[in-house]
Amino acid sequence: MPESFTLAFACHAQRSSGGLRGRCSVAMGQTVRIWDLPTRVFHWALAALVVMSVVTANIGGNAMVWHMRSGLAVLSLLLFRLVWGLVGGHWSRFRSFLVSPSTVWQYARGRIADPAGHSPLGALSVLGMLIALALQASAGLFSYDEIAFSGPFTALVSSQRVEQASWFHTEVGKWIVIGLVLLHVLAIAYYTVVRRKVLVPPMVVGDKWMDGAVPASRDDGRSRLRALALWAVCASVVATGVKWFG
Repeated sequence: MPESFTLAFACHAQRSSGGLRGRCSVAMGQTVRIWDLPTRVFHWALAALVVMSVVTANIGGNAMVWHMRSGLAVLSLLLFRLVWGLVGGHWSRFRSFLVSPSTVWQYARGRIADPAGHSPLGALSVLGMLIALALQASAGLFSYDEIAFSGPFTALVSSQRVEQASWFHTEVGKWIVIGLVLLHVLAIAYYTVVRRKVLVPPMVVGDKWMDGAVPASRDDGRSRLRALALWAVCASVVATGVKWFG
């Protein structure tokens, strides 16, 4: 007999005999696919590329070639995430986690329960990170380090614009991204240790244990192939733009 059927039968028996409802609600829980594979790959690939970008920028010299490559890869991933936020799995879509400021305030005051996907505060973190990375990577296209590295689009703008982009890329944007990453890590630690929320494993395996009825994200072979094709298009757009205008 399937385990889910056995649990459901036991739950029904407990209800009929006046058993404990708390135990019954746990028995009726289920594993739900929250984060589809494309979203998980995006998350960890972006994290690796951000680390790579910071490290290569600090090394300098010949490592700046890889710094530029990691930046272009970040741009392709961001473009992919923008589109995937419209057509991806349920909990990866922007409409599932972008909420009003009043909802964020109510959540911060403890009046709204944690959703299956991003919390309202987590949504702000995601949005802020995506915007900061987009600005930082875009500024890098127009930057010049006055030694050996020149962004592919520096010839398209005036020297004053290049100086402004270089200043933002090295003195402002970098620290905003690092600050947001540290804030993200601290928030995960707080939710894990203090609030006893499981956040990291679901972003690895994709599933969460949910007590109530929660819609699952589509994550079959067809959607994964669609995501792969979409990423290939996004990478091609970035590469072609650099080749044509750089």
